[in-house]
Amino acid sequence: MNPIEKILQKQNMMVLDGALATELENRGCDLNDSLWSAKVLMEQPELIQKVHLDYFNAGADVAITASYQATVEGFAQRGLSKNQAIELIKKSVQIAKNARDEFWSDEKNQVNRNYPLIAGSVGPYGAFLADGSEYRGDYQLTEKEMIDFHRPRIEALIESGVDLLACETIPNFVEAQALIKLLSEFPSASAWFTFTAKDGEHISHGEKIADVAKWLDSFEQVSAIGINCSSPLHIPSLIQEIKKNTNKPIIVYPNSGEFYISVTNSWHGETSSESFGLQSQNWYELGAKVIGGCCRTTPEHIKEIKNWIINVRAR
Repeated sequence: MNPIEKILQKQNMMVLDGALATELENRGCDLNDSLWSAKVLMEQPELIQKVHLDYFNAGADVAITASYQATVEGFAQRGLSKNQAIELIKKSVQIAKNARDEFWSDEKNQVNRNYPLIAGSVGPYGAFLADGSEYRGDYQLTEKEMIDFHRPRIEALIESGVDLLACETIPNFVEAQALIKLLSEFPSASAWFTFTAKDGEHISHGEKIADVAKWLDSFEQVSAIGINCSSPLHIPSLIQEIKKNTNKPIIVYPNSGEFYISVTNSWHGETSSESFGLQSQNWYELGAKVIGGCCRTTPEHIKEIKNWIINVRAR
């Protein structure tokens, strides 16, 4: 059964975690590196576990593994063998499981909570390029090349026992099609599909989110469809477009509201966890049932979402 729908049968909404890489930066990590959070996976895995735990304590029902930028090709550029790369990808799952075990071992954390899920992060090919391509989708690969690129990581994540895959930050329709074809090689696996968006109707490469959602709706292995790593301003319209074209759970985890400049590796603008929590109420009312945060969101943002849910249930 779809692991997301299984939880949604017990509660009205599911809370995701927030940013990993930018939260690691908040804690002193230097991620000005093509491997991004995967660099910390190599050097300071205990910090990743602490971030996962903090998100569980904030109210997250899901931990997304630190494998977004962890690829065989990326690690090979650092001199690691394929086997070493695969072991690091598997390590990202074990770190998340360790955090879940630590959280769940305290019986008070089990009150009114479902056993948290581990989602194996599958970032797009553009993340490996480390040039902002996940916000453009203008890279040219054949379907076979894309499948061959994604297969080792997906295989490692599934072998490590993730509850589902998070095919996230996808900028174009072609990559989604390749991932669906690859997913058929693992018939017992399920995955959510989330895209980056450039406005309230289109994903980054220009395809309409309505068309993408309609196409994905027919695949049983797709557990949820939505948007991540995009501006909160576009989320309401995007939810409405997706809702018209699928009955699957809608998932959104946008950025905090700040804007990323890839040339300078810097963020601009302002946000607050309180306003993010208020916006999440609107997203839920429009139809999103799985909500969390992406870049620049923190455990405080997730706590605001969780607190709102608790208040609603108490009414």
